[in-house]
Amino acid sequence: MSEIIATYSVYDAKHNPEKKAEEIALGLTIGSWTTLPYLEQKQLKKHKGRVVSVEGLSEESSKEETKALIKIAYPAVNFSADLPAILTTVFGKLSLDGKIKLIDLQFSDSLKALFPGPRFGIEGIREKVNVYNRPLLMSIYKGVIGRDLPYLLAQLKEQALGGVDIVKDDEILFENDLAPFAARISEGKKVLTEIYEQSGQRTLYAVNLTGRSSALRDKAKKAAELGADLLLFNVFAYGLDILQELREDDSIALPIMAHPAVSGALASSSVYGLSHSLLLGKLLRYAGADLSLFPSPYGSVALEKEQVLSIAEALTTEDAFKPVFPVPSAGIHPGLVPLLYRDFGNNSVINAGGGIHGHPDGAKGGGLAFRQAIEAVLNGQSLLDKAKQHDELRAAIELWGHQEVTA
Repeated sequence: MSEIIATYSVYDAKHNPEKKAEEIALGLTIGSWTTLPYLEQKQLKKHKGRVVSVEGLSEESSKEETKALIKIAYPAVNFSADLPAILTTVFGKLSLDGKIKLIDLQFSDSLKALFPGPRFGIEGIREKVNVYNRPLLMSIYKGVIGRDLPYLLAQLKEQALGGVDIVKDDEILFENDLAPFAARISEGKKVLTEIYEQSGQRTLYAVNLTGRSSALRDKAKKAAELGADLLLFNVFAYGLDILQELREDDSIALPIMAHPAVSGALASSSVYGLSHSLLLGKLLRYAGADLSLFPSPYGSVALEKEQVLSIAEALTTEDAFKPVFPVPSAGIHPGLVPLLYRDFGNNSVINAGGGIHGHPDGAKGGGLAFRQAIEAVLNGQSLLDKAKQHDELRAAIELWGHQEVTA
């Protein structure tokens, strides 16, 4: 039978997680069981939730409450095959029921087949930039609110000249008269095409898709017609289902970069909400994102390393869907490249804002410093030794420091 299995961490003040699990299984499906007449039990059996397992976690329990991991299976016949229906079924009113956190969702193969997954994924993005043997480098427009289009284009050019593979809009850059959405795409494309023809450096630009939800499809189609490279999308402000609709529309057919804005309200608590790996990993992957941004464990908006690695694993582990690029972000500078490579490997995107724009030689120097650091790590060379050969990396290390990784 097609079903979805939800895993929860539960704190039970009554110290009876087995009973709590049964209450959840019934309460989120048919409501009751033992009081039903036999005929109704027979009719409703295919709709009944079932307890898969209950695992007590004694080391995290106390006199006040027992912590347990509970797994419950929900028949797919109960809900339509869309993420809003699934999340409402497995965690709708339950999310209001005290200290309970949704850790994971396991889709049956038949249910999983109804979701699109990434259109491009890691390999598709690599094909677009023609880079296969290293982590990609991404940078962010900085300080662009209130700035006009020539200012943005100048930033774009400097970042591309520094060897950046992808430049993305700031997620708070919305439609405005100074730098309109369509003009950013068309004029940005001219700049990046000129640089490619001169130097062979292929840089992609991710434009921020914003506006009223009802207009997003048409706006995304317009972006595709104008030759946009990627879409940046604040998925948790709009919803996972809208991400899926954008992914499934063949008239758009652009890579989608999912930004984690608002996700902290849903995943930051250790006892409420959804796990980071589910929210920023699996659900984004199933709904169709090609790249997922999330806070790194080292920077200014850091997550715990275990949580961060669980996101990357959910994005890249073997599955029916293409793997998604993990993009650890926030507080990244060239001196952290050895840690990034150790923790996220070759199939990742190194993303920097201030670590590129704050370089003494500007965004071009910041990009070059990152590329030099990446080259050093891939060649087994220390950053300090590499810095002796390159002024850009030396200046970055002097400004931000560095961390080496030893075997």
